[in-house]
Amino acid sequence: MNTVRLEVEKDTGVAVVTLDRPGRLNAIDPETAAELGAVWRGLRFEDSVRAVVLTGAGERAFCTGVDRDAAVPQPSSPYMQDDPLLGAGPKANDLWKPVVAAVRGMACGGAFYLLGESEFVVADPTAVFFDPHTTYGMVSAYESVLMAHRMPYGEVARMMLMGSAERISARRAHDIGLVSEVTEVGGALAAAVRCATVIASHPPAGVQGTVRALWAAKEAARAQAFAQAPHLIALGNLPAERQAELFAGRRGDFRLR
Repeated sequence: MNTVRLEVEKDTGVAVVTLDRPGRLNAIDPETAAELGAVWRGLRFEDSVRAVVLTGAGERAFCTGVDRDAAVPQPSSPYMQDDPLLGAGPKANDLWKPVVAAVRGMACGGAFYLLGESEFVVADPTAVFFDPHTTYGMVSAYESVLMAHRMPYGEVARMMLMGSAERISARRAHDIGLVSEVTEVGGALAAAVRCATVIASHPPAGVQGTVRALWAAKEAARAQAFAQAPHLIALGNLPAERQAELFAGRRGDFRLR
């Protein structure tokens, strides 16, 4: 079953990529990660597509990260780690066409892999952003690195360290620079498509060169930080069974700011 939907409007040059697992809050399992990678790589060869919008199906979530019910086999060697989300984003697949994220509902945890590889984020008022890793005994490594390039340090630190106890509202996310526009309820996708349509109307070589230049501005620091991430995760994560216990006992109370 396809869990990623691709729609191309050749008249405007805009493609819409939709995470299509609303029943799982658009959480990503290894199959979905592989589909995303295939979509991004395929779009490299679609010259009619000059800009991309990334969104999630349904009203409850853009994406809630890795599907915790999915099996992700790991190599036995301590020098190798298999993170399915590392290959799920557009930049990881060498796609340098601009990507605009449209967020409705929850965007948390592994969703930051995708938001971190998007050019900018449009959200509606229902959008909330948080990272529950620390609550469940896990190191927020890759997510923290990616968001440290999008938000002031103190805001990233607070979001990652507070875990599931706090959620950042769309308005607060706009104030701190994570979100570039807050629309009316249900309007994020249309607004993102409008932006992408304008971008797609520009000569593509200049647009793609600009995307590459923007990414180059932070690529070296990101690569150095990513190199440390597997070791920090191995040192700091609780055993998987203890993580599962904490996740199963999660509570629904949180502060919205």
